[in-house]
Amino acid sequence: MHTKTIHQRLTVRWEFPVVFTHRLFDAGNPVLGETLNRLGEGRQHRAMVFIDESVSTANPRLIEEAKQYFAAHAGALELAGEPEIVPGGEAIKNDFPYVEGLIRRLLERRMDRHSYIIAIGGGAVLDAVGFAAALVHRGLRLVRVPTTVLAQNDAGVGVKNGVNFLGGKNAIGAFAPPFAVLNDFEFLLTLPVRDWLNGVAEAFKVAIIRDRTFFADLLASAHLYPQRDFAAMQTLVMRCAEMHLEHIRTNGDPFEYGRARPLDFGHWSAHKLELISEFRISHGEAVASGVLLDSIYAQAQGWITAAELGQITDGLRRSGFQLWFDEIDARHPDGRRVIFDGLREFQEHLGGELCVTYPKGIGSRFEVHEIDLAIMDQSIHEMKRTAQPRA
Repeated sequence: MHTKTIHQRLTVRWEFPVVFTHRLFDAGNPVLGETLNRLGEGRQHRAMVFIDESVSTANPRLIEEAKQYFAAHAGALELAGEPEIVPGGEAIKNDFPYVEGLIRRLLERRMDRHSYIIAIGGGAVLDAVGFAAALVHRGLRLVRVPTTVLAQNDAGVGVKNGVNFLGGKNAIGAFAPPFAVLNDFEFLLTLPVRDWLNGVAEAFKVAIIRDRTFFADLLASAHLYPQRDFAAMQTLVMRCAEMHLEHIRTNGDPFEYGRARPLDFGHWSAHKLELISEFRISHGEAVASGVLLDSIYAQAQGWITAAELGQITDGLRRSGFQLWFDEIDARHPDGRRVIFDGLREFQEHLGGELCVTYPKGIGSRFEVHEIDLAIMDQSIHEMKRTAQPRA
């Protein structure tokens, strides 16, 4: 029998702008209109707008402002229907039938591959709406408008989306780069304190493993974040977003075909902690806790110094984070720690052998393929001793 093999190789170029602005829907701000026409197609651009419920509540004029913006640019822009309010937070990511409903509405409105889906909200809304958009006609043009620190400096600038399914965090999803990301800093001013701080954990995460100078800057400004210092937060958001974009652009594996997930330092336990708590613990809070746990483990293994661990602990604490949660101590009936299941789930998410990123000194990183559970157990005991809220 004759066998013939043809080796096919494709190179696909992706590019998308990440813009930082103020008052995106002010009729005098050209950013949105220019972004939708950035390919120079010179036609009226059709769009549907989806708004996170909590964002709409905090910004009650937002729907009207969006409609007025499109009306003011009627020659170039067209709304395909009234802006739609969608549930925010993990509620939308845990409700696959709701995501299916989004898909139905996109098809019913006859949105095509040259139409735009504008998703305004936190990371969960960007994930869920982005997933729906990625599936319709194999991909509509998604414009993300992140409204939280966590979304502006991390989740919103990446190439992933997904929803939770069968108890698994981001168990189904797609790699689908956005058409554009438009960060309006004004949305940050309406955030509750908890959401204001959540993205700071991701900044520490990326600084610890990639940039010693940024880490030093975070330590110097840590006390400003709980004070809601707007200038300090804008600086953090832009630098952190820039580092995430640089990593995705230069690491050679933007769609995570390999085993390593360098930007997920501290996340194997963070994702599990969210699930154990039924999302009572937010993603940012869980990441702060997970970063500390893995830093304690790294110090026990000699990969960072005790002084560096002290800086990490102090920086996270002064940034306003609770670092210990009793859910970390949860046990199966046979005595095994529930949080250790996060290692297996982390491995299964990518396949192949376990691959966890750890710091090797502040500002650099390496990959570990085996975790010593005895040392990790000791690290949890140490974390419980040192990181519980002070009286």
